Amino acid sequence: MDIKLPKIAHEGNIFIVIFVAITLVLFLISPILGIIGLILTVWCVSFFRDPDRVTPQHDSLVVAPADGRIIKVEKVVPPAELGINEEMTKISIFMNVFNVHVNRTPCSGVIDKILYYPGKFINASFDKASVDNERQSFIMTTKAGHTVAFVQIAGLVARRIVKFIEEDTEVKAGEKVGLIRFGSRVDVYLPTEITPFVAVGQTTIAGETILADFEYKGERMNYETLDRAKSR
Repeated sequence: MDIKLPKIAHEGNIFIVIFVAITLVLFLISPILGIIGLILTVWCVSFFRDPDRVTPQHDSLVVAPADGRIIKVEKVVPPAELGINEEMTKISIFMNVFNVHVNRTPCSGVIDKILYYPGKFINASFDKASVDNERQSFIMTTKAGHTVAFVQIAGLVARRIVKFIEEDTEVKAGEKVGLIRFGSRVDVYLPTEITPFVAVGQTTIAGETILADFEYKGERMNYETLDRAKSR
């Protein structure tokens, strides 16, 4: 029987080695402690898994940059450091410690700016995490000229945001952009005229779940009503 090991992001290799070493020591102390260490080692391997994804290839599509659950779809003014002084539609995706944490670009275009903001480490599911927490922001221009921003936000446990790309890089939707250790959130900011295709509570798959389509001209979705309906 073939056993397929998960593909691992190389940023996780050192952590896996550390977990394995500690587990071996724990087994020497006590079998019970060793089993606990083994469980945590399996979790560490799972956390840093980096599965291949099949991204829909159309320049007008916006795909999820993270695995997780949508916790907000709302109109807000983005954090001040982005320099966007008007309302945009924010889609927030919360990643728990069991989700894949390799993040991807939401659409095709050019990364114009990458901004790092040192901040707090409050629970990433809280609204204020978008403006209070440590974060790394990407501002990009799509091939059609739209401005899109997406922000990696550190959470309660996360203590490091790692980026894989640099400014002035041309990217395709679904390309790997970075990783957050351990547990966090990603906010996507779209022009308000763009209709979100998702609702609060929906599960997303990075690089595959479609968040919106810049070319969609149909009736706008009332996501505020969807949000209220979901909370009942």
